[in-house]
Amino acid sequence: MSQPTKRRGSGFAIAASLALLLGSATAPAFAEGPALSEEAFERSKQLYFEQCAGCHGVLRKGATGKNLQPHWKKTAKDGTVTEGGTLQLGQERLEKIISWGTEGGMNNFSEILSEQEIKEMATYIMMEPPKPPEMSLAQMKKTRKIYVEEKDYPTEPLHGRNWENFFVVIERDAGKVAVIDGDTKEVLAHIPTGYAVHVIKASEHHKLEEPEQPGRFWYTMGRDGKMTKIDLWQTPDKMLVSEVTVAYDARDIAVSGDGKYIIGGAYWPPHFVIADAVTMEPVKVVSTRGVNIDGDYVEEARVAAVYTTPNEPTWLVAVKELGQMWQVDYSDIDNLRIDKIDSAKFLHDGFFDPTGRYFQIAANASNKMVVIDTKERKLEAMIDVAALPHPGPGANWNDPKCGPVAGTTHLGVGTVSVWTNDPAGRPDEAWKKCYEVETDGPGLFIRTHPNSKYVWADQTKHPDPEIQQAVQVISKETGEIVKTITITETEGNAAVHFEFNADGSEVWVSNWNMGDSLAPNGEIVVFDAETLEEKTRIKGLYAPTGKFNVHIRSNHVT
Repeated sequence: MSQPTKRRGSGFAIAASLALLLGSATAPAFAEGPALSEEAFERSKQLYFEQCAGCHGVLRKGATGKNLQPHWKKTAKDGTVTEGGTLQLGQERLEKIISWGTEGGMNNFSEILSEQEIKEMATYIMMEPPKPPEMSLAQMKKTRKIYVEEKDYPTEPLHGRNWENFFVVIERDAGKVAVIDGDTKEVLAHIPTGYAVHVIKASEHHKLEEPEQPGRFWYTMGRDGKMTKIDLWQTPDKMLVSEVTVAYDARDIAVSGDGKYIIGGAYWPPHFVIADAVTMEPVKVVSTRGVNIDGDYVEEARVAAVYTTPNEPTWLVAVKELGQMWQVDYSDIDNLRIDKIDSAKFLHDGFFDPTGRYFQIAANASNKMVVIDTKERKLEAMIDVAALPHPGPGANWNDPKCGPVAGTTHLGVGTVSVWTNDPAGRPDEAWKKCYEVETDGPGLFIRTHPNSKYVWADQTKHPDPEIQQAVQVISKETGEIVKTITITETEGNAAVHFEFNADGSEVWVSNWNMGDSLAPNGEIVVFDAETLEEKTRIKGLYAPTGKFNVHIRSNHVT
C-alpha cells in the first residue's frame, strides 16, 4: 500500500465557497519536521480558519489568543528576550490544551472536535504558516450578485407583520440568518448568507441625516468575507436581495448614517471596504497595515469591528493589532478624512454610551476599556478592568450610587466590571470604576434594557460545561446576582448572547449547539424580563448565536 502524501508547512484556511476565487497555490517547502497527510492537512487548515484564526490570527502571531507560531522571539523594552513556540510545547501538551481549554478563556474543544481532529490540529500548528493572498477591488466586484433589483423593492411591507419587532438571528456555522416574528415567535425564514456570520447591522436613526425606513435593510458580514443585504419588507422567500465578497476572512459591517454606504472590516486582507449600500458595489478599499502604538510595523493589522457614530458623519474602525481607533468621515468618499486615535491593544468590540457621543471599546490584551469622544475625535479615557474584557453589544444603566454606568464581561475571568460614564452630569466621577460583580465564569456578552431592573451576563468561555450552560442575572439596584438560570443541560450546548424585545418585556437567550450545527438542533429561550421565568422556546434553529431586534438596534437602545 502506498504511503500518504506528506505536506510540509501550513496554508491559509478559507471557506470552501471561496476556493475557486483563490485558485490553487503551492505551499513553500520547509525543513523536515511535523507533517500531515494531504487530506489531514486540508481538514486542519479548514478547521483552523473556522475555530482558531479569530483569536490567534491567520499568521498565528496571536492577539486575544496566544502566539501559535512554531517558534517566536520577543524582545521587551528593557532588552529582555523571551522565546517560545508550539514546537516547544510539543504534540502531547498541545492536544491537552486544545481538548480541555484554559481558565484564561479558551474553549474546550473536546466536544467540538474529534480526537483525531485534535491530534491533527496539534500537528498542524507546529508547521510554518505561509503568507495568504491579497484581494483586489476588481476581484470583489466580480463576486457581486443581485437577487432583487432596486426597482422591484416594495414601497410597504408585503407580509402585514410588525416588522419592527422582528429578530434577525445568526445561525452561525450553517451559514444562515433566521428572521423571527417577535410577536408570534414564528420562524419566518432561513436566509443563506456568508459562513459564520459574526455581526448583522441595520440602517439606524441618525442625528444628522435619516436613512429611509431605518431598520428595514440589514447587512451581514460572514467569516468568509461575504456581505449580504436583507430586506425585511419582502416576503420571506425574497428577503435576500444582494451579496458581494470583500475579503477571505472578516468580522464586521456598518451602515452610514444617511444609509448611502456600507463599510466592511476584514481580518485578511487587513483592510476595510466601502460599498454602495443600495447596489452593494464596492467603491473603495483602504489598507489598515501600519505602525502600532509600540512603534512596530504590523502586517496583519486586522479590523475587529466597525460602528456608525450616531451624532457624526463617521464610522469607527477598530484596528485590533495597532491599538488604534480610526474615525473615518464618509462625507467625501473620494477624499477620506481618517483620524487615527492611539489607545491600547488589542481592540475588539464595544458600544456607545446613551448619548451616542462616547464609544466604549474593549482592549483585550491590555485589560482596559477604551473611551473615544466621537465629537472631538480623540481619546477620552482608558479604564482598568479585569482580564480580557469582552462586552459584546454592552450595557448601560443607572446605579443608585454612581449614577449612569456601563459594564462588561471578560474572557479571562468571571467578573463583570462596572464604570461611570456621565461626564456631563458627573464630571469628577466619569470613567472611573464603580464596582465589580464576581460571576461563576468568564463570558462573552452582557445586556440590559432601560425598562428592566436587571443586567444579564453569560459564562460561555468557562471550560466547565455546566457553567457554560447557565446565565446570571444581576440586580441594578444592589449590584448582586439574584438568579442563576440553567438554559440547557444538553451535552455540547452552551448559553450565549442576550437580546430584549422592543419594549423590554422579554429577554431572548440562545441555546447554542457547539457541535453539529448543520442540523436544526438549537433554540432560543424566551424569558419574562420582570419575573425571570421562562415563557417559551423557539425551536428549529441552526446553532443560533447573536440575535438583533429591529427596534432595539435601529434606535441604539442599550
